[in-house]
Amino acid sequence: MLNLDRVIVEFDKGLRSLFSQAHSVRPHPDAGIADVELGESEKKAAVALMRVNHCGEICAQALYQGQAWTARDPQIQHKLKDAAQEETEHLAWTAHRVHELGGHLSLLNPLWYTSSLAIGALAGLLGDKWNLGFLAETERQVGGHLQSHLNKLPEQDVKSRAIVQQMYLDETQHAQMAVDLGAAELPPPVKLAMTLSSKVMTNTAYWV
Repeated sequence: MLNLDRVIVEFDKGLRSLFSQAHSVRPHPDAGIADVELGESEKKAAVALMRVNHCGEICAQALYQGQAWTARDPQIQHKLKDAAQEETEHLAWTAHRVHELGGHLSLLNPLWYTSSLAIGALAGLLGDKWNLGFLAETERQVGGHLQSHLNKLPEQDVKSRAIVQQMYLDETQHAQMAVDLGAAELPPPVKLAMTLSSKVMTNTAYWV
């Protein structure tokens, strides 16, 4: 039976993820790091990459929300909610850095959030081991994106690099958590589909 109270709570989470300022319990990774003057092309590149990272965290919020909603094991639900809190911190860090650089967040965030929420809920409905498998593979792919961004960010943009490095460490821990809880290995066609859909999001968010 549909739990109306739960629907209202989840809807509120979505609104807050999209339209409210996220807050971080931990200090921002770039706190205390002096900013440096970036050239115009370097600043545009940094803004675009950090916007992609923020968009990825919007998707992560929705995925975790959908997965926790449909997960069967209470322990897994709890772990997903804990990980989602760290993703909320990533939202705060990346949004602050994008604005600090004079950029804007992706205009398509509501679309990314809605589609990711549906995918996360579907993953949970398939069963906990597949739910966790989807989580582990998602975080592996996110880690790969973050590593590539460390190679693309201007070397002197130490503030953005500090944020991305901490995000990478957190995502790696989330992937390991899923494995430790019994994640199933996803079939290669599913991994490929995830990669292709991720490319659509990252390539679009880079510009819009």
